[in-house]
Amino acid sequence: MTLDPKSNENARRMNTTIRVRFSDGVLKPLERLELKEGDEVTVTISALPSRSGPDSLKRTAGGWAGLVDAEKLKRDIYESRLVTTRPEPRL
Repeated sequence: MTLDPKSNENARRMNTTIRVRFSDGVLKPLERLELKEGDEVTVTISALPSRSGPDSLKRTAGGWAGLVDAEKLKRDIYESRLVTTRPEPRL
């Protein structure tokens, strides 16, 4: 069976997004690709922001919003401080 590269069905099956690293003038996939030797693909490049730098903290602001109940977390921390794991000393 021959696949028609212009078919919408084939295009949906073939579209994928992977991460690559640019090194020595070559884009190197960081994941396995399901391609055969000689397959031609179209590459779209979207640069990812740097992982560190002066704006790193600002980019993470609000990242936990709605995911953690801060008041419950504080209560749990204070409760855990009341639990003693050391044996009581004999006098």
